[in-house]
Amino acid sequence: MKARPKQKQQKLTWLISCDESGVGGARYYGFGSLWMKWQRRGDFCRDFRERCQQHRYQGECKWNKANNRRYLGFFTDLIDYFFRRPWLAFHCVVFRKAIVDKTLHAGDYDLARRKHFTMLVATKVAACMQAHADSENTFRVWVDPIASRYAKADEAVAVISNNVLAQALESVRPVESVKTHDSKKTPAIQLCDLLLGAVMEAWQQRSVSACKADLQELIASHLGWNDLKADTYPSERKFNVWYFHDPTQGPREVRTRHVDLKYPLPQPRGGESTLSSR
Repeated sequence: MKARPKQKQQKLTWLISCDESGVGGARYYGFGSLWMKWQRRGDFCRDFRERCQQHRYQGECKWNKANNRRYLGFFTDLIDYFFRRPWLAFHCVVFRKAIVDKTLHAGDYDLARRKHFTMLVATKVAACMQAHADSENTFRVWVDPIASRYAKADEAVAVISNNVLAQALESVRPVESVKTHDSKKTPAIQLCDLLLGAVMEAWQQRSVSACKADLQELIASHLGWNDLKADTYPSERKFNVWYFHDPTQGPREVRTRHVDLKYPLPQPRGGESTLSSR
């Protein structure tokens, strides 16, 4: 008798909120993703807005606005909130623009960046599915408007991601949707912007305001680091920095560091952990 396929234990729906940085011609560009279970999005929005009210913060929360020491308490509180919640995770990928071989992308940085964003989504989705192989996983992606000449860049990410994953995961097409959201109305994208901006500005090695320097130091301290100019090992689940290194372009520019979380994650259980490799 032919064995029946193994029944999945539960259905998990994931929300991935994404942003980009450095795409305007900086030395490095990158893409970030904030992860949570779909059912957590209401809790997150409520907690985010409560902190805005407590600190009398108005307007959009963005790294570019983190210069005012008057609101240092708000940004500090939000970063601490992220690290204290085991059901939130941040994963990003960093590219040095000079090593991108445009001949592999029809001579077009625009196409290269869209491919790289898709690579981040597809790689992390595959890792999450592997970590939760006993569950049926579905992914919904929210993105700040993608800087691209292509009007339907978000739809292209969904199609390409599913095509890549279908080849690797036996025809499974888990990315349900990739939708553009206005970051002004989307707190999850705003937090992604804040964390990604802190990382990317450290990689760009630009001088920053005292307020931003304090926030970078705070994030680094949560990782057990002195600064943010490094990448993490693929197994890091909470705060993962993936530096896309091309070995044909010479030695690595940074040394990969272990993460020693100030608030260690609990052992994985029941869908609360997210992804663990790239």
